[in-house]
Amino acid sequence: MQHPLAPPASKPIAGEETNKLLGLEVLRFLTAFAILVFHYRHFFFVADKPIGLVTERLPLYGLLRPFHDSGAFGVWVFWCISGFIFFWKYREPIATRAVGGWQFFTLRFSRLYPLHLVTLLVVALLQSVYFNLYGCFFVYQNNDVWHFLTQFLMVSDWGVAQSQSFDGPIWSVSVEVLVYLLFFVMLRLTRSAWLNVVIVAACLDAGFRGVAWQVVYCLAFFYIGGLAAIVRRAVSESRCRTMIEAGAWLAAAVIPPAVIHAVGDQLDHISFPLFLGTTPLLLFCLSRKITVPGWMQATIVAAGNMTYSSYLLHFPIQLVIVLCFALAKRPVPVYSGALLSVYLLTTLLLSYFTFRFFEAPAQRFIRGAFRRSPRGALRQASSA
Repeated sequence: MQHPLAPPASKPIAGEETNKLLGLEVLRFLTAFAILVFHYRHFFFVADKPIGLVTERLPLYGLLRPFHDSGAFGVWVFWCISGFIFFWKYREPIATRAVGGWQFFTLRFSRLYPLHLVTLLVVALLQSVYFNLYGCFFVYQNNDVWHFLTQFLMVSDWGVAQSQSFDGPIWSVSVEVLVYLLFFVMLRLTRSAWLNVVIVAACLDAGFRGVAWQVVYCLAFFYIGGLAAIVRRAVSESRCRTMIEAGAWLAAAVIPPAVIHAVGDQLDHISFPLFLGTTPLLLFCLSRKITVPGWMQATIVAAGNMTYSSYLLHFPIQLVIVLCFALAKRPVPVYSGALLSVYLLTTLLLSYFTFRFFEAPAQRFIRGAFRRSPRGALRQASSA
């Protein structure tokens, strides 16, 4: 993750299209699901290391192998989708000052912070119970006051903390928050697409030089996703749109398998440029206008809305599950398909209800309260 996470429907920003980008909603859900499956391996952890994990024996490995093996790359895809959506919605409004800093902050804060705060507090409580039982924490070990403060401020992965802590998956959101700030500031200076090209090229060079700072990766995927959005808007007015889209689909279908076949066991060494080159192609293809029956659109949008909550809730749910087995004095059946099914279904169902009955109302409340703030008015708007 936001990550590229959709809000409840509301009045659009001036000039914004109401197209929900249904293809991207589907991809967001599949990417979130891949991360849930990949993190199933947390059930093998003793302290901060998996013990006795045999990958080929993981539940439904034959069916879910790409998710079990490579679900971690979903974070890169999320960042790329996020860049596409932000440039799609905010590029013109921010550059023309139709959206100000206070409004942009409010939209992001109301979208990200309420659930983050709740999950942070819940995990802090559950980790204390787990520590009392085992003398260590579950998966993420740096659960002290300093790391709690960095999590509370959503700056945990800005280089001020040592490693992941508490609700660990929030690290990618923390990185993206920093990129949001840069995004807003840079758009006030220029909206030239060449800025995207320069940032992506610089990040790619840093990656080849071995710089592994996550902000570099996030910047690269965010801005190349934004470049895909810029190209999509430009192509929508082109007479050659059909031909361009067909070429993009062909490239997205042919390039990844060809590269994977060519590099063989060396895939890990080129994963960054491979994903950086193919993900925006896929986003460009999937962002075309899609017309489906109303019930199907509602289902797709609901699935997309669940992604942020599923990303933040799945670790607390895992923690609850292992604590239940501990209190029952029974080992966790880590290779059980039933456990995988319970974990996934519980996460998805709870995510749906969390968005509907907590996230969406919290957003409306905060935006309404901040609109009445003496610091400025906030127009009702949808966020990415």
